[in-house]
Amino acid sequence: MSEAKFNRIILKLSGEALAGEQGFGINQDIINNIAKQVKDVHKIGVQVAIVVGGGNIWRGIAGSAKGMDRATADYMGMLATVMNALALQDALEEQEVDTRVQTAIEMRQVAEPYIRRKAIRHLEKNRVVIFASGTGNPYFSTDTASALRAAEIEADVILMAKKVDGVFDSDPVKNPDAVMYKELSYLDVLNKGLGVMDSTAASLCMDNNIPIIVFNLEQNGNIFRACIGEKIGTIVGSDE
Repeated sequence: MSEAKFNRIILKLSGEALAGEQGFGINQDIINNIAKQVKDVHKIGVQVAIVVGGGNIWRGIAGSAKGMDRATADYMGMLATVMNALALQDALEEQEVDTRVQTAIEMRQVAEPYIRRKAIRHLEKNRVVIFASGTGNPYFSTDTASALRAAEIEADVILMAKKVDGVFDSDPVKNPDAVMYKELSYLDVLNKGLGVMDSTAASLCMDNNIPIIVFNLEQNGNIFRACIGEKIGTIVGSDE
């Protein structure tokens, strides 16, 4: 059996990644595949926490751009992440992986409120924890929520699942000659505006020295490969 490189991880899933080619809604095949990959990681002893986005259902920035109050639009986006979290929880429990959803906006009928010490205790009991509703505050992205939760639960790494192989110097969809970076520093991400995550999230990772691995979710088994230390995607860390 392969040995895990990391003890505790944050897996960041964008809402768009859950939609697949249809571009909106929840693709059940993708959710099921992610659940199977998480189970494989869980079996080798990795403590897994997941932060899920909501862009497949609603994007607060898009609503704001059309004239909606920004805070209201962002709260709607947070509710969208809860829907994704519940779908992912259901898929994980179908794989017999004990899972808890914690939300930054309290809704006790469907999930636990986020409590840092309780989340850590769940992880120590080998439960997967899904963090929903971002930070619970408007104007902050789920990328920032990933960095914040990673710092709070003392995660070893953030695994950022994308639809591309890593971080490129330009959009690989629009530019077939785009070059992928193997390694980057936090300052590279901030200064070059590479779109790995927003500046608040990147700064938080830099301040707490939390490495980030950006990889392609669509390649089956990549979550496992990242957890055992295979060189995939782009690694973002300190210059040291």
